[in-house]
Amino acid sequence: MPGFFSDPLEGRSCRLDARDPATSPMLRLENVSKWYGAHRAVESISFQVDRGEIVGFLGPNGAGKSTVLRMLSTWLPPTSGRIWVNGHDACREALEVRRSIGYLPEHNALYEIMRVEDFLRFAGRLRGLGNSRLEERMTWVVDRCGLGAILEKRIQECSKGNRQRVGLAAALIHDPPVILLDEPTHGLDPLQVAAFLEFLEELRENRAILFSNHILSELVAVSRRLLVIDQGRLLANVEVNRLRELAAGRGTDLDALVLEIVRSGSAP
Repeated sequence: MPGFFSDPLEGRSCRLDARDPATSPMLRLENVSKWYGAHRAVESISFQVDRGEIVGFLGPNGAGKSTVLRMLSTWLPPTSGRIWVNGHDACREALEVRRSIGYLPEHNALYEIMRVEDFLRFAGRLRGLGNSRLEERMTWVVDRCGLGAILEKRIQECSKGNRQRVGLAAALIHDPPVILLDEPTHGLDPLQVAAFLEFLEELRENRAILFSNHILSELVAVSRRLLVIDQGRLLANVEVNRLRELAAGRGTDLDALVLEIVRSGSAP
């Protein structure tokens, strides 16, 4: 859509510094802000996610998590700042960015009247998968997302948890190197959550995963680093083990420490 992804940095280079692709960050944001008219949704956020990393993205409802993910996915352009995904500039190389990501949004958009198998094949063809590769990836996502028993069901007949798994399968059908997850465990029962977190660990290798959630225990179960955001500002970018040390030193727990960070508006 010409003109939709406008370049907020016209006249400046949006090219990522030349680096070894195996070691350069898969996700990189520099001073990214997003305004809706007079409302500031995200204020000057910078962070990166490296290959082989699962990074937890934590904040209360309305903190700006979904807005950041939408900018990373090229759904929204940033008002200012620079974003790269898998070495591609999100403003100028939006199609390359989309090819690189698997994105499960908070509100899982599915074609209700389609059968699960038909929908996944449709998603694979949209991603450019040919017949043999599509069959290979169909087998993988059906097995890994536990969809064998519902392939013939229409999506509108599926439970909330199963719909979430269908959305995840569609996000992974093309084997993307970057995975963006926005509240992916919403609607899953405790056993399904545990299985999902184990699956996420398996996906870590050679991928960058940004896992947005407001449930701290789920994030720290798989994330080595935590981003804490509130009111559009990044309050903390810290290793989970370091947070545990800080909490122990204060004689408190992780939940209380993160609550303190959000209330005070800064990391201790």
